[in-house]
Amino acid sequence: MRTLVPFDATDPKTRLEGLFSPAERRDLAAVMLADVIEAVRAAGGDPLVVATADVACDAPVQVDERALSDAVNARLEPGTAVVMADLALATPRVLRSFFAATGDVVLAPGLGGGTNALVVRDDGFAVDYHGASYRDHLRSAAAAGCSVREFDATRLALDVDERADLADALVRGEGRTPGWLRDAGVALADGSGRANVARRRDEKR
Repeated sequence: MRTLVPFDATDPKTRLEGLFSPAERRDLAAVMLADVIEAVRAAGGDPLVVATADVACDAPVQVDERALSDAVNARLEPGTAVVMADLALATPRVLRSFFAATGDVVLAPGLGGGTNALVVRDDGFAVDYHGASYRDHLRSAAAAGCSVREFDATRLALDVDERADLADALVRGEGRTPGWLRDAGVALADGSGRANVARRRDEKR
């Protein structure tokens, strides 16, 4: 399946700036991108990276500086999937099931109301990634008369944006990302409530 992988190659993961330098954030984003590309390809997908600037990776790249929704809609056609580049828990097995799910529009919700992945089989549907995009995509599908399938999978629900998200990547990630984090001195932090991470300050990449 043709799979668009949007990627911010300019200034990624700004909410992690208290933990990583700009260069480290770019490195981490590139590692997660590599993991997603590998998982997409192993699941039978044909990845195309849609990036804000040129990036070296193991997939074709098209540079598009427009807003995310515009860049994706310009390339959206029936039989296309969109998988975000920071899904650190995605595996070939879950993506294979996701690609095979039936429906004019298949939506994989993210934590916090976003849409982390989707499959489109109807040319009347357009993406809208502004705000709570999952709700907006339900409305867009209804307006276009599309059938909708919600694909509820924890491995597609987590996109790495906040420090606490890195705890899940460390514990459950299966690609290169957990190793990159450990090499950078990132480890689970002691404390109550949701697991979080801390970084040894003597570690630099």
